[in-house]
Amino acid sequence: MTAMNELLDILDLEELEHNLYRGRSPQVEWQRVFGGQTIAQSLVAAQRTVPAERHVHSLHGYFMRPGDIKVPIVYEVDRIRDGASFTTRRVTAVQHGQAIFSLETSFQVREQGLDHQIPMPPDVPMPETLLSQRDLLKTMEHIPEVIRKFWARERPLEIRPVNLKHYSSRDRLPPRQNVWIRLTGPVPEGDPRLSSVLLAYLSDMTLLDTSTFAHGRGLFDPDIQAASLDHAMWFHRAHALDDWLLYTQDSPSASGSRGFNRGALYARDGTLIASTAQEGLIRLRRPHK
Repeated sequence: MTAMNELLDILDLEELEHNLYRGRSPQVEWQRVFGGQTIAQSLVAAQRTVPAERHVHSLHGYFMRPGDIKVPIVYEVDRIRDGASFTTRRVTAVQHGQAIFSLETSFQVREQGLDHQIPMPPDVPMPETLLSQRDLLKTMEHIPEVIRKFWARERPLEIRPVNLKHYSSRDRLPPRQNVWIRLTGPVPEGDPRLSSVLLAYLSDMTLLDTSTFAHGRGLFDPDIQAASLDHAMWFHRAHALDDWLLYTQDSPSASGSRGFNRGALYARDGTLIASTAQEGLIRLRRPHK
């Protein structure tokens, strides 16, 4: 609950001036701002300039510099277009006088139309049958210490991975995974905008890691330099976030020191809520001579 309350607090941006907002980061022992936080805060800034009856349907962002958790982030909104049905915004996140992230996002008045979706993957174990990451720390012996510390941190999210082998093994595995994920505290009801922001926040979890499986590697390996380069998300259907979500992910390609990943977020009842895509830096560090 403490971590969840902190998350809700940091998503409530301070308005500095017309089209200008300021956000802060939780003071945790981590090297840089979590990418999902920057995406979510940028979306909040954009939402503040859009009529309430228009809802986000897509966003596309680029990470340019690592965020500094010790200083605030200033978000500048450019009101690109206000159309009859769609609204477009560009947001630039700035620290130390330099852009660290840029976001373009589009909002739409809700409309009825054709409706279909790809079904949720069959035969995925339910989250109640799986161990949490903290419980896994007690049962898995060969987890690298850096992963152990990461899992032990208090976070506003709980993750229960279906696939475990890549955490303790360096075998080459198919580049796909299923992860159950949920928020650790209640989400205020009747606020679809906040639900979209929270979805954007959690969408950055575990996605980039998928591109390392085919190579028997992991993001925390000492010879891997990893960072998100971009992030795209499409919001398909509104749904309550008071239960587990299945985040199914795959990585069609890795090349040029970049890994490409795709994801789909399903509610427990099989509703496809959102889709994601992300490319990240996956660079092999050269050994020191």
